[in-house]
Amino acid sequence: MATENKNGIIYLPLEDVESEHCALIVDKGLAQVKGIESHNVELNNGRAAITVKDNAVIGEAVKAIKDLGYGVPTVKNTLPVLGMTCASCAGSVETSVKNTPGVLAASVNFATSNLSVEYLPNMTNASSLQKIVQSSGYDLLVEDETKQQETLEAIHAQKFKALKNKTIWAIILSLPVVVIGMFFMDMPYANPIMFAFSTPVLIWLGKDFFINAWKQAKHRSANMDTLVALSTGIAYLFSVFNMPFPEFWHNRGLHAHVYFEAAAVIIAFILLGKLLEEKAKGNTSSAIKKLMGLQPKTVIIIQADGTEKQTAIDDVNAGDIILVKPGEKIAVDGIVTSGTSYVDESMLSGEPVPVMKKENEKVFAGTINQKGSFQFKAVKVGKETMLSQIIKMVQDAQGSKAPVQKLVDKIAGIFVPVVMGIAVLTFIIWLVLGGDNGIVQGLLAAVTVLVIACPCALGLATPTAIMVGVGKGAEKGILIKDAESLELAKKVNAIILDKTGTITEGRPEVTGIQWLNDDDRAKDILLSIEKQSEHPLAEAVVKHLDGVQPTTLSLFDSITGKGAKADYNNETYFVGNKKLLAENNITIAEVLLQQAVEWGNQSKTVVWFASSKEALAVIAIADKIKETSVQAIREMQEMGIDLYMLTGDNEATAKAIAQQTGIKHYKAEVLPQHKADFVKELQQQGKVVAMVGDGINDSTALATADVSIAMGKGSDIAMDVAKMTIISSDLTKIPMAMRLSKQTVATIKQNLFWAFIYNLIGIPIAAGILYPINGFLLNPMIAGAAMALSSVSVVSNSLLLKWRR
Repeated sequence: MATENKNGIIYLPLEDVESEHCALIVDKGLAQVKGIESHNVELNNGRAAITVKDNAVIGEAVKAIKDLGYGVPTVKNTLPVLGMTCASCAGSVETSVKNTPGVLAASVNFATSNLSVEYLPNMTNASSLQKIVQSSGYDLLVEDETKQQETLEAIHAQKFKALKNKTIWAIILSLPVVVIGMFFMDMPYANPIMFAFSTPVLIWLGKDFFINAWKQAKHRSANMDTLVALSTGIAYLFSVFNMPFPEFWHNRGLHAHVYFEAAAVIIAFILLGKLLEEKAKGNTSSAIKKLMGLQPKTVIIIQADGTEKQTAIDDVNAGDIILVKPGEKIAVDGIVTSGTSYVDESMLSGEPVPVMKKENEKVFAGTINQKGSFQFKAVKVGKETMLSQIIKMVQDAQGSKAPVQKLVDKIAGIFVPVVMGIAVLTFIIWLVLGGDNGIVQGLLAAVTVLVIACPCALGLATPTAIMVGVGKGAEKGILIKDAESLELAKKVNAIILDKTGTITEGRPEVTGIQWLNDDDRAKDILLSIEKQSEHPLAEAVVKHLDGVQPTTLSLFDSITGKGAKADYNNETYFVGNKKLLAENNITIAEVLLQQAVEWGNQSKTVVWFASSKEALAVIAIADKIKETSVQAIREMQEMGIDLYMLTGDNEATAKAIAQQTGIKHYKAEVLPQHKADFVKELQQQGKVVAMVGDGINDSTALATADVSIAMGKGSDIAMDVAKMTIISSDLTKIPMAMRLSKQTVATIKQNLFWAFIYNLIGIPIAAGILYPINGFLLNPMIAGAAMALSSVSVVSNSLLLKWRR
């Protein structure tokens, strides 16, 4: 495996660089990247050799090569991070991974505890990254994806149980300390009793705070554990010192206070806060758990001899025949081979009405069979099933960062050191201005500042809202690929809709054919051309000509946006739109022309069939408008969104569909490349554009739009490019997605407001800013409770998003 050598040369493996000309293009591209000191493309070895000073330049080099249209094999992975306790921890892990040679991008989400990373496999791997993270005081779970989730759930269950036990014991042991400290300070042996109860709280139940703080200190870092360890440690040690040496303060005219109750209760409150936070965070990922619960653990396979065998889901292979009984969940994606039934596909589409399944129809993993029994052949298993793809997409989206999160991460990264600085400054000010009690009150105020500060609320504000928003979308049949598109959707003020398969059913049917001469040979040629075409209209013609015998053609050619042509007996034949005939100077008989005009006025799509000299037939194809399209279009217009319909269809059909649906702006006979140009045109006018499409021909426009939405029943390429997918292909889900975006962004803003305002108000009060005004000093115990509740309130506010309509 080629990697970095002793001379500092880094080798980037290349794909599709197969000639000297390609190598020269790549070499010139690398010359444009700032920070590359030397570069050379080694064509024979299939790699580029570069020397760089900064690891970040490697990512720039890879991007430059990909922008030129060549490949650099990289690995994208999502790995669970163990041992994180706050947003600062996430920042530490992210920084250490980003600085690893060969890592192109890294992002850590505190709410999901996941590291999303892209790296060069010839320079690093998951095990190496695990060692890097371990050296920072945390750990990565590096396991096969199929077992990863089960292991993670077991770890979380064990962690939650341990945390619950610690919290209960901390509360039990802290209660007597609080009662004595608040009401019976003068009782005999009060201090030794409080010492006896509070010591196990700190040394046993709160030891993780001190261990983690020490790990951070060793790496010259600080996090939430540092604040807790410093505050409780100082209060405890100060009290331990004052218990045997009270005369140290008495000789200075001061009372020897002990703060065992503060140290113990702070630990108890923070453990309680973490317990509630973990429970609430578990609820934010309930959508994923629901999706995962849809796949059965075992299936019944029909063996070659016809016998039934119960088999684990992991052992199912493509091609196996599976029996599904009434009420059972379908385990993998496949095609029905025998039997009929109704299947509940609401988990995919969000639609409650069961779908009839008969022979040769597709069934999907996670859907539920109703009353009938049938057999189907497994086509996609394991990670390839639609359910697995949906789960992966939802997980990736929940783990992705919204643009606003980047700013919050920067603040969280410097938060703890700033708070520690404020605590020291607080102590110094009290020491100078506090008079006789300056030392004691300064120490108490510094402890309170350390306790009340909460980076966790900041760290959880955005990701918890995103997790709930993406999960809610998935439950409603709206798949959202990343947080950025969810945040941006609320700003959309222009939507471009494709016609076929988006506004209409996408199942066109031939409603009539007018022949010039009723020639059987012409029918054979038409059928043969349409059989080779991939256009949905061609499929309708093939279906209509059932029973006609195909013939052998040569030189078949698909003409993008116009139709197709092929040769038969040294003559060229054309199938397509009127523009195709005009370009080839083909004459059209009056009888065919009149029929075409009549069908066009009825909003039907007109397709022509011609020889090289004259039109031989005109075909009418109708595609029914979806029942929900008109309602969806009206909803979007009421939201103030400008709607545009783009179609490759003729002017008459486009106009009729626009009138029936209420769309004011439309364009007919639009070629695929012109759809993307129109997106750019609207963007130049300052509009935030969403493109909605379902076909391969929409993929460029989808990639160009600010927010791209694919119809779930469309092509895989469209779904791959799009940032959102409407599984049921129901347009009413689009205004629903816009409203979900508004609700999610509003929740993020509320969370950030409360997180910031809490710290902005809480820290100065903890420092004693009110003392000169009204003599008020915040008790460290109250500060501990407030800190614990701040994180819980942020997560709880995110969970409210679940119940909004």
